[in-house]
Amino acid sequence: MRDATPIGGSGAVPPDPADPADPATAVVDDRGVVTGWSAGAERLLGYPCQEAVGSPVSRLIASAPGGGDGLTDLTAAATTALLRHRDGRTVAVRVRAYPSVDREGRAQRLLVVTPPEPPRPDAVTGDEAFAQCRLPVMVYDSALRVVRASAGAARELGLREERMRGRPVTDILPPHLCHRIETGMGRVFATGEPEEFHIRGRVRPDAPEKVWSVAVSPLVTPAGQVRNVEVSALDVSEQYLARERLALLNDISARVGSTLDVMRTAQEMADVTVDRLADFITIDLLDSLCHGVEPKPSGTGRVPLRRAAQQSVLRGAPEAVIEPGDVDDYPASAPPVRCLATGRSSLHNTGDEAIRAWELADPERSWVVRRFGIHSIMVIPLRARGITLGVAVLVRHRREDPFTRDDLLLAEEIAARAAVAVDNARRYTLERGTALALQRSLLPHRFSAQDAVEVAHRYLPARTRAGPGGDWFDVIPLSGARVALVAGDVVGHGLRASATMGRLRTAVRTLADVDLPADELLTHLDDLVTLLAAEEESTAEHEPDLEPCSDLIATCLYVVYDPVSRRCTAASAGHPPPAVAGPDGPAEFLDVPPGPPLGAGGLPFETAERELAPGSLLALYTDGLLKGPGQDLGDGLARLRRSLDRAAARPLEELCDELIPALLPVQPEDDVALLVARTRALDADQVATWDLPSDPAVVADARARVLARLEAWQLPDVAFTAELVVSELVTNAIRYGQPPVQLRLIRGTTLLCEVSDASGTAPHLRRARGYDEGGRGLLLVARLSRRWGTRQQLRGKTIWAEIGLTGPDDP
Repeated sequence: MRDATPIGGSGAVPPDPADPADPATAVVDDRGVVTGWSAGAERLLGYPCQEAVGSPVSRLIASAPGGGDGLTDLTAAATTALLRHRDGRTVAVRVRAYPSVDREGRAQRLLVVTPPEPPRPDAVTGDEAFAQCRLPVMVYDSALRVVRASAGAARELGLREERMRGRPVTDILPPHLCHRIETGMGRVFATGEPEEFHIRGRVRPDAPEKVWSVAVSPLVTPAGQVRNVEVSALDVSEQYLARERLALLNDISARVGSTLDVMRTAQEMADVTVDRLADFITIDLLDSLCHGVEPKPSGTGRVPLRRAAQQSVLRGAPEAVIEPGDVDDYPASAPPVRCLATGRSSLHNTGDEAIRAWELADPERSWVVRRFGIHSIMVIPLRARGITLGVAVLVRHRREDPFTRDDLLLAEEIAARAAVAVDNARRYTLERGTALALQRSLLPHRFSAQDAVEVAHRYLPARTRAGPGGDWFDVIPLSGARVALVAGDVVGHGLRASATMGRLRTAVRTLADVDLPADELLTHLDDLVTLLAAEEESTAEHEPDLEPCSDLIATCLYVVYDPVSRRCTAASAGHPPPAVAGPDGPAEFLDVPPGPPLGAGGLPFETAERELAPGSLLALYTDGLLKGPGQDLGDGLARLRRSLDRAAARPLEELCDELIPALLPVQPEDDVALLVARTRALDADQVATWDLPSDPAVVADARARVLARLEAWQLPDVAFTAELVVSELVTNAIRYGQPPVQLRLIRGTTLLCEVSDASGTAPHLRRARGYDEGGRGLLLVARLSRRWGTRQQLRGKTIWAEIGLTGPDDP
């Protein structure tokens, strides 16, 4: 090569003309004139060195990037160009240009020319690759007609590419699929932006239902115009169904069991499952469970099941043969019965022998199967904590696809989760029913007759998951025609609270029976609560299976009303004060010193007294009555006081009916106990009192006075009994007691005989021996009276006896 100097100034090595691998090289100066020419260039283009050197390079270039002499855009990277052969034809070559300088330092370029690589005979072209693509890919023109279709598209659609070319998408895909794709292609043509979306369905009638991830991409010209669109589809059925199953299970966990009602929980399972897995579902529970009885094997072979829930894709669930709440006896050969016996689920079609036998034994269900075209059935047991609760039957008649094994596994998981919720609801219902039964058995159903007050009451258990609490009330007749009104509240809910409430109510009745003053009674009750708490703590330590118990706390309000003196005495152990309303005046709260709750231990209680006019209203209640939504205890007290204003003259039953909805929400969060009482007063002519000297001779005079008073009261039928009782009581008071001695008769629904003296020694009933001259007085009193007793006073005691009235004035 002549005059060819590479970068760095060293001379070029002439190529070997006999070497066919010697590349064609040429040197061109800055004027575009060839200054060097290799043997390889001579072989490639046919120009000898003498003819090529000195000629312009443009003479040799037929077409090159950038136009002109073709050197402007040449770089060290390989560039395709067309060169002229000496015989006139064009030669396609690849050209690389390297800058250099000659010996004088002038710029020049070294051109390295190589022929392009010939295509291999076994290479696959782009058209062949597209045609053989297993992925469904199609190309549409601007009229939304098919231009190309891959082998995958032909396989899925069941049509050869030749038959699809030129046809619109509406002729190839079903209407519910083609509309979405057609709309998407239209947007891509308009915007030039690719789109992705999912479609679900059958691409042809005989194909299974699938879920496709569809991508619509624009195919643009070099000028940037959208000439065609490419539609590719990827089968994502497995991934989509997996996500759908997970979503269904998540909904089951989130939506089933929102309440602790058995029927509602079963209905929630049916509502979530239908249309997403089945076209119709029924959930039947063993009838014995609905009554709180553990299931037992059936002796007749037929199993009674109660329909707990059902749901259908059709309005009104016309496939059902019974209604929710009804009981149906399934034949022993029916799959649901076998499912209950074995605890295993099963998958059927209507051609199965088991289903045909069921249809023969149950013609009504057989008619339903034929009418609605039921073709696939799953029978799933509802089992939780080792107990079979019932069975769910899922069917398909709208969907053409039958249930699969994967569907069976999904249904089993759904049933397992729902069964736990149903069992929780069943256990809650059973425990709540037990607690309510216990509580109602411990609460008074009717009160003993007494003359002091007229009463009415209401008790509402809490409508919460915690169950009923320990609220209670009582009306206890006391000696001297007095009455004790009691309201209490054990902190907590459930069986423990109800049981504790029963123990406290019994204790209050026992303490009231010995006529303890109100403050002393609460002191003894406080000691009892402290003892009960210690017992529960000790039991929990020795029996770890029991739930740990929190501190036992209770409140109590004890009110005693005397209709003779018309005085009301009250003591409180952490309980809200009683409301008092005069016959004409406004309501207010009795100022009772607020004692500590029961269980605090060791703190004293105080009493408050107040005289009440006849016809006054007393209201005792628990704090559940005051807990309205968004209100504190002070707001509740104010609302109660306003509700009791000018209510003293109202009928008590009517007043209770009005107070409950006025003060409580529809679903109270705590138990509510309400006791209202209207006071009565005994007239002066209903009470007779005599002060007696401490002389045995006065006994006869006392008998005479009693007989005269009974005659005035027109009670001749009890005169003999009263005479004997008074004689014994007065004799004992004079003989064993201390003066002063007082005799009092009170006429009410019964006749009360009371003898008081200054001695604090209480008499004791004993059995006299055959030859004893005394010791039979109290035994005689006990046999002649309904009840008798002793109450201690500040100074001395009172022995009383109650005699029943059987005369015309007996109410």
